[in-house]
Amino acid sequence: MRVTDHLPLRVLLALTALLLPLGLALTPPFAPRAAAAPDATPVRVMPLGDSITGSPGCWRALLWNRLLDAGHTDIDFVGTLPGQGCGVAYDGDNEGHGGELVTNLADQDLLPGRLAATRPDIVVMHFGTNDVWSSVSPDRILAAYTKLVSQMRAANPDTRLLVAQIIPMNPADCTGCAQRVVDFNARIPGWAAETSTPRSPVTVVDQWTGFDTATDTYDGVHPGDAGNEKIAARWYPALADVLDQGVPGDPGDPGDDATCTASFRAGSAWPGGYQAEVTVRNTSTVALTGWTVTVAPADGARLTQVWGGTLDSSAGGTATVTDAGWNGALTPGASTSFGFIASTPATSGAPAATVGCTAKATF
Repeated sequence: MRVTDHLPLRVLLALTALLLPLGLALTPPFAPRAAAAPDATPVRVMPLGDSITGSPGCWRALLWNRLLDAGHTDIDFVGTLPGQGCGVAYDGDNEGHGGELVTNLADQDLLPGRLAATRPDIVVMHFGTNDVWSSVSPDRILAAYTKLVSQMRAANPDTRLLVAQIIPMNPADCTGCAQRVVDFNARIPGWAAETSTPRSPVTVVDQWTGFDTATDTYDGVHPGDAGNEKIAARWYPALADVLDQGVPGDPGDPGDDATCTASFRAGSAWPGGYQAEVTVRNTSTVALTGWTVTVAPADGARLTQVWGGTLDSSAGGTATVTDAGWNGALTPGASTSFGFIASTPATSGAPAATVGCTAKATF
């Protein structure tokens, strides 16, 4: 659905307060704007996150209309959730689920169904606030990020991701939240650099700097009028830049056919480490010329040695492994594997890791 103008804002705010764990109370004095012009093949943009994105997430209304004012009329905000009304006509479709943890979304494999229903070209993601509030470690959150990116690329290998360093949080009943947000945000640029690829780039958007919970939120967590203005202003240049660059055609075009999967299998373990194997399989109908696998070990483990692959980078707990050359070419349905040794803290549990795969092919 393209442009919607929903129920009166006061009614929706009352419903939001009752229904969503992280509801947003906001009454912006927006003036109606023009709708986007119809387009045969609009670029599909998914706003992804929790209640800061979705309930009602009126920064999306500001962003939508700013994009239209700048001439970006070939866009379609997509999501399985409708807009909740912000006093202005805008495309309210989104994937901002109030109270959702990004780790739960990944653990329960909920994203693939949402991707299949919406087919985004660009994902705008502000996610992790509820995880930080729940004292989930940065390692676990970033491992969930990695899994979501793998699922996005499986649905559309040309997915562009804009990921936020999340806004500050300082609720009265969470004295440690403010510092935990700082600690988590510090890890995001390194993760993005490891995860980004030329075909499916990951861009970090700083939503933290200059955002004041005292003046820009109404409860230490959710943005008020000024906060929504700031969030929209930070998303705009990054999203406009991706739109200006252009995105490839919808999934299903010939260039979108190269896909692969990765699966993790633990081997022997000992105090302080373990050995494991990752199997890479060509799940597409074209021959692969190479592959890249991300490995995010659980419980603070770190890859220290790899065979059958090249350890390109390892920072913040997530390692990137590319093919060794001789095992990069895979015919449709074929598989190969590489092994690794990981070091583990004394408190770690059974060996486990989240893995994702990105394929290369010549068309």
